[in-house]
Amino acid sequence: MYGRRVPSLRRRDDLVALSTTSRAHQAELRQVLGVQAPAPPSHYLKKSPSPTGPAKSPPGSGGQTPSPTGSQSSNPGSQPRTPQGTGTPAHTPSGEVTLCIENERDKAELENNEKTEREKNHTTENNKDNLGQLIFKLRYVSEQNALVVTVLSCKGLPAREQNATSDPYVKLKLLPDKQHQVKTRVLRNTRDPVYNEDFTFFGISKDQLQEISLHFIVLSFDRYSRDDIIGELTCALSSVSDLENADNQEISLCRKICPRSLKIQSQGRGELLVSLCWQPNNGRLTVVVLKAQNLPKMDVTGLADPYVKIYLLYKSQRIAKRKTRVKKRTLNPVFNESFVFDIPNGADGINNVSLEFMLIDWDRVTRNEVIGRLEFGGPECKGSALNHWREVCSSPQRQIADCHKLRE
Repeated sequence: MYGRRVPSLRRRDDLVALSTTSRAHQAELRQVLGVQAPAPPSHYLKKSPSPTGPAKSPPGSGGQTPSPTGSQSSNPGSQPRTPQGTGTPAHTPSGEVTLCIENERDKAELENNEKTEREKNHTTENNKDNLGQLIFKLRYVSEQNALVVTVLSCKGLPAREQNATSDPYVKLKLLPDKQHQVKTRVLRNTRDPVYNEDFTFFGISKDQLQEISLHFIVLSFDRYSRDDIIGELTCALSSVSDLENADNQEISLCRKICPRSLKIQSQGRGELLVSLCWQPNNGRLTVVVLKAQNLPKMDVTGLADPYVKIYLLYKSQRIAKRKTRVKKRTLNPVFNESFVFDIPNGADGINNVSLEFMLIDWDRVTRNEVIGRLEFGGPECKGSALNHWREVCSSPQRQIADCHKLRE
């Protein structure tokens, strides 16, 4: 048999070398296999130190959870740090969570933020009442029986939004008639507008000066919606000394702008007396607006300029509208106006029909304001109005009148 002959290991030295190599290889294997594998993650969650008591270690951990602010000093005389400074942490039996301040820096920063917030809220409350000032001049020219009012400027007007400006202008009318109404130009992006505009009102005698008051309304122009009312003020000419005697001499005045006082008082919105008659033969509903009474004060004069608007609704859709004349300067207007509404053919009588009354305060300068509402036959028909409507439906050809309280 032919082949390569493998030398035999017969010498002692070769045996020793082989034994040494084998032991070294086994030690190397032991060294590799001896690397400890990473321990599997514990099923216990690591718990943060309690703000009200000492930390609690998971069962079987045999140690304490370290403090998040660093390692604890090994000095036996040192005390653990608490949110209030140094001392022993307080224990809360109920275990409720409280605010934990880690160090004095966080505590000081939190106190500073709270102080800033209090000052901001205080400033906001003050700004609600601080609406600025209006500066104007008065001059009476006896030869022409004319009163000249010069709107000079406004100071310290509030902005509609924080860190914003305003587009203010001033409207002026004479009370109590409210027949003369003028306004200044709009000045853009300013809270301290300067107008220097003169307005002359003719036909005012010296005797009439004692009865006239100037009503100023400061507004902020809005291009896309209704102008915002900043505030108003009233100046009775009887309170201006020497206006009659200072012929053709200017008297400068500075008055504080006040929040608009056209708020409905809590005593109620008044009552409305109406009469209804259903005529099924010709498909008509007759409405008579008789009078209103005990209306709230809606003007700086303590009066109102009310009128009534009536809507006929079919399946909750407005299909007809009527309105009365405006009654000037009264809280108990008498209208005595009659209106006739034609009911649609497919309305099945007046089962799908309702009436909506709106008592409105007319205003020449600003938007008219709704004083109260009254509804017959609709989802808001309740109380005396519901009883009135049922009686009208069950008693055709009869004019039935009743008085009802107005609602919002």
